Amino acid sequence: MKTTILFQGDSITDCGRTTVGGTGLDNKGMGAGYPAMVRARLMCDHPDIEWTFLNRGISGNRMVDLYARWRVDCINLQPDVLSILIGANDSLHEVINKNGVDLARSERIYHEMLDWVKRELPKLRLVILEPFTLFQESNENNDFMTADVAKRGKFTKKLAAEFDAVFIPSQSILNKACKRAPKEYWSADGIHLTPAGHQLVADAWLASVKI
Repeated sequence: MKTTILFQGDSITDCGRTTVGGTGLDNKGMGAGYPAMVRARLMCDHPDIEWTFLNRGISGNRMVDLYARWRVDCINLQPDVLSILIGANDSLHEVINKNGVDLARSERIYHEMLDWVKRELPKLRLVILEPFTLFQESNENNDFMTADVAKRGKFTKKLAAEFDAVFIPSQSILNKACKRAPKEYWSADGIHLTPAGHQLVADAWLASVKI
């Protein structure tokens, strides 16, 4: 059996995919984050499957950036399983340089991408991860992003239900983990995950997606 799994998103998915690797360990452009961890587990557990794993996350991407490359970096790759984690930069870029993507536009574009890919690949299995934040300190920017990303998580869950996708509640998973260890244990800057944080997401992905 042949199976192609495509991971899409921003820096959390990217996670050094064009730079991570070394002698004796070619990780096939998967980076050092949760996509590589999912790949390793599935390859170990299912050597009978002819796997193709693809990571097309790009650091800094907003919803509009992902939409601009949706054909070449998604539809044209003909995945069997498509995993998406996107949304935090739509809020972060507003804080940094007033170049974010508002909630209504983000939801509209996300819906268009999902509708488009399902029309082109009707047998595609979708996995949608909730965007998240884990800021340690409360200030005007962090509080805005926490509330704004939570709203994006709500429409992400709604879209997952509409398009019959597996939904992974990343924020809830990380919030629960913060009862076991401080926020900085899972995310040093409130957005990017530590290795432990990536393992949490990978474990949730593997538990939710039945291959």
